Amino acid sequence: MNRLSTPHGSLDLTRYPPDPRDPLRAWDAADEYLLRYLGGDTPEDVTGPAGAAYRPRLPADLHGQRVVILGDRWGALTASLAAYAPTQISDSRLTQQATRANLDRNGLTADPVRLLTTQEPPPDRIDVLLVRVPKSLALLEDQLHRLAPALHASSVVIGTGMVKEIHTSTLTLFEQLVGPTRTTLATKKARLILTTPDPAPARPANPWPHTYTLPTDLGPPLAGRPVVNHAGVFCPDRLDIGTRFLLTHLPARTGPDRVIDLGCGNGVVGTAAALANPDASVVFTDESYQAVASAEATFRASAPAGAKAEFVVGDALADAPPASADLILNNPPFHTHQATTDRTALRMFQDAHRALRPGGELLVVGNRHLGYHVTLKRIFGACTVVASNPKFVILRAVKR
Repeated sequence: MNRLSTPHGSLDLTRYPPDPRDPLRAWDAADEYLLRYLGGDTPEDVTGPAGAAYRPRLPADLHGQRVVILGDRWGALTASLAAYAPTQISDSRLTQQATRANLDRNGLTADPVRLLTTQEPPPDRIDVLLVRVPKSLALLEDQLHRLAPALHASSVVIGTGMVKEIHTSTLTLFEQLVGPTRTTLATKKARLILTTPDPAPARPANPWPHTYTLPTDLGPPLAGRPVVNHAGVFCPDRLDIGTRFLLTHLPARTGPDRVIDLGCGNGVVGTAAALANPDASVVFTDESYQAVASAEATFRASAPAGAKAEFVVGDALADAPPASADLILNNPPFHTHQATTDRTALRMFQDAHRALRPGGELLVVGNRHLGYHVTLKRIFGACTVVASNPKFVILRAVKR
């Protein structure tokens, strides 16, 4: 646990789920910069599009304002500003759980704080919009499209991010979808984005969700099937090579299996399992609301009549009944926001072992250098290589 001190107070914060061995904090310099700015610590200079410098105005007093926080990662911004009854909008179930836990940890009531997902209707009026720049430019684009109509001429719009996260394309989105945009100078490798809402912008149409068709060389029953991707889902315009490799090595199974597409993304793997075995019931689960919405749309577009599926937003398989699954398919992520970590994969493997029936199998695809075989052997007792190529390996672990 670490302590964050800002003009809004001091808070003990952790990531979620809490892990005393985790060296990563629940906030970074970008969160601190924004909170200091809101507390009256004004940057000396802000650069405009032509490189000119000017002194920015501070936002209005947040009391009585309709404050919306987009993209808070572990609840640091929301907990720090809880006194102003903000609305948090997030794509992440873990972010929402972290926010609730951090509010509770610091004795802050969660009642005035409103937690919305990126799939829910946004507020109809926003006086102060605070944007923690996400890793996905597509997600930022989609959410600015959704939120910009709720802004008005007096709205205050502030983005924050690390320098490596803010690109010309990031600023272009703020310019096109919200209004004139400037940035502060960097502090601790973080900077702010200050945008003045344009009362009559000429916004382009929102391009999300995006749909592509699976390549013909996959053969039946997958060739030509549509894949739906909401903004922020991995590889939204084509089939990624790791998933393609897994699709060509799915086990041939029949009967009323309970199959779980763990970390389902756009749902193409679980949909392939459903098409290969019409008697199976498939659970699509991911911690991303955008991903689960994509998976449901992908499945509905191709599933035969009567196909059985569930769509669950959750933390890996924490809520799955024990000994309930016959087959789990998994392409685990090895990044959490900008951090490289194997903690998500480890939690997925542990949850999969608990959720599988005796004799049930876990099929994992991953980059060869990640060494998943070591972890799987420790959890399952053994694992075998189904297939490999110079970049990826598919591993099979059976619950004894």
